[in-house]
Amino acid sequence: MSRRTRWSSEIGAELIEFALVLPLMLLVMFGIIDFGLLFQRYLVVTNAAREGARVAVLPGYTDADVQARVGQYLTASGLTEAAPPPTIEPLVTCAGGQSIAVQRVTVQYPYNYSVVGTLVGYFGGTTFTSTGLRAVAAMRSEVAASGGC
Repeated sequence: MSRRTRWSSEIGAELIEFALVLPLMLLVMFGIIDFGLLFQRYLVVTNAAREGARVAVLPGYTDADVQARVGQYLTASGLTEAAPPPTIEPLVTCAGGQSIAVQRVTVQYPYNYSVVGTLVGYFGGTTFTSTGLRAVAAMRSEVAASGGC
């Protein structure tokens, strides 16, 4: 085989192209997995806030019951990291000349990116290592509101 035919041969080109593209493909794949986990946890936090708001509007339940229900929901869903207790805010809003009591529950949960955050950390970045998930749910109270607008 002459030197000219050796340089124009494409033997092994696919292997080199694959070696160049593989890291990018893996980064995209792990980014999709990380986003999927983030979205799943966000849905759990949203549902936990909804559960807490539902307990908050029922007569006879206290803020401790709401916090316990939110904690139970997060634990049952597999989220076991320490999270701050939910914020419970009783509100009264006016709608159509009537006073409506609304309970608002805010749940916050820390989330650490497992793959993408680690890779970004290797290159000196810290912007994608963690984020806080926050969900707010509001429900109308089952008990008649007092007072007018």
